[in-house]
Amino acid sequence: MMQRTIASLALVAALGTSALAQTPAGRTRDVVRYGGVAIEVIQEGRGPLVVLLPSLGRDSEEFDPIAADLASAGFRVVRPRPRGFGESVGPMQGITLHDFARDVAEVIRRQKAGPALVVGHAYGHLVARATATDTPDLVRAVVLLGASQKNLDPEHRRLLRIAVDASQPEAERLKYLQVIFFAPGNDARVWLTGFDPAVLQSQFAASDGTPQKEYWSAGKVPLLDLQGEKDPTRPRSTAHELAQEFGADRVSVDSIPNASHALIVEQPALIAKAIVAYARRLPPP
Repeated sequence: MMQRTIASLALVAALGTSALAQTPAGRTRDVVRYGGVAIEVIQEGRGPLVVLLPSLGRDSEEFDPIAADLASAGFRVVRPRPRGFGESVGPMQGITLHDFARDVAEVIRRQKAGPALVVGHAYGHLVARATATDTPDLVRAVVLLGASQKNLDPEHRRLLRIAVDASQPEAERLKYLQVIFFAPGNDARVWLTGFDPAVLQSQFAASDGTPQKEYWSAGKVPLLDLQGEKDPTRPRSTAHELAQEFGADRVSVDSIPNASHALIVEQPALIAKAIVAYARRLPPP
């Protein structure tokens, strides 16, 4: 059995992907390879394709509860793990959001399942927008989870960098995690871990090195702007700024109660429900 498994892994790797171990609840893991890049992909379910992209410096495994709900609702759920997590490797310096977008595009192409609904949480929404801009034929629509206002308050940016920096005192980090990421009453301690320093550095540099005008529009695909009601990076005065910029016929706006910037861990069931409802309103892929 072990010899057959090793042989299978070698064969698939030679073809550009490598099958990893089957995981419980129907989840599988593959690796998509192109050039000098390898992207590990967590997959489950059958139906229209949904791609989930995680927040700044964090892993796609954080979507486990949401992915399970989406798969149960009749969707094919695919989660590329960012470079630096698991089997995902590739250049981490001198890159832009367009490089991360290509990682996502290559994953979608290998699915051979038509255009995808791409869901990006926080930093992931930047990558989702870039993917839709660069490869519009592969993206059916984009869901922006916890997207900050267009012109983020510099003070919020400063506090965010402290909150995600594991070298800072824990008490200081916890204070700013609560302020920036979590609604009052929700436990911010769950995000004291999970931020990868190398991934953070790479992602900060990639977004800083990509002009906003190159990705902000997300091409011309439909958008769902799904916001945490208590998210300080998205004040209520800016709740409809995307609909005002791109038109209410293109941009749907909704909010999640008792949630802030970390809404996928604060209210995963409500997030999944909102994604399913939106996906079912879209024209068939």
